[in-house]
Amino acid sequence: MSLEKMIALHPDVAGNVNAELTTAARHAMLCTLFCTSCADACIAEDMDMTQCIRTCLDCADICAATSRMAVRRAGQNIAMLRAQVETCIRACEFCAEECDKHDHEHCKLCATMCRECAEDCRKALPTIQ
Repeated sequence: MSLEKMIALHPDVAGNVNAELTTAARHAMLCTLFCTSCADACIAEDMDMTQCIRTCLDCADICAATSRMAVRRAGQNIAMLRAQVETCIRACEFCAEECDKHDHEHCKLCATMCRECAEDCRKALPTIQ
């Protein structure tokens, strides 16, 4: 399935898909799943992972909202979308920093995904006009 094709079919898009924003939306959706999975794995660890769990779940929620907002094309709310993408960048940075504190492989993967998501969101920001 192609997210680009789905967005291109929207009547308000007329085939003019913002590729950077679409990539950021896809990465944010994946980051939601990575952060949720990492939080769940942290629950099973034999140590107090409360802060990591909280940070991952917060990041997952923010990434989920970002991915949904990034694919909406009816009407315009550029200021809100930009603010959400900026928030996603910060949440991913916070989550990567927290996951970096732990030696668990799931935390390492989550931190990598968060950094990738943040980078794609940074690339998309200038295209949101």
